[in-house]
Amino acid sequence: MSTQNTSASVPSATCSNGAGAAAILAAGIGAYCVGFFALIADQVPAIKSMMIFWRPTGPLSGVTTCAIVVWLAAWAILHLRWRNRSVALARISAGAFALLIIGLLLTFPPIADLF
Repeated sequence: MSTQNTSASVPSATCSNGAGAAAILAAGIGAYCVGFFALIADQVPAIKSMMIFWRPTGPLSGVTTCAIVVWLAAWAILHLRWRNRSVALARISAGAFALLIIGLLLTFPPIADLF
């Protein structure tokens, strides 16, 4: 019985996770921007009036619209840079989660009033 090493003929398959990591980090950036824009619109009257895109909702319409634009831009840029790469997904996920928590905290009035 002959034994052959077939593993030498099989190419190594590397899986890139950059596209997924780009989506995860962009989501964290977008969540942070919601809190950041809400804080800025609450603290600066000139920005508050600029953020009113639709009167019935007040500055919330501009806050969410601007955050969506930043989220989409971040996703597009990160996707283009990372789509064929393998990146440290654990670190990126931790960073995105931290941005999510900070963005969430900035939307609560007791936290926002500290600034």
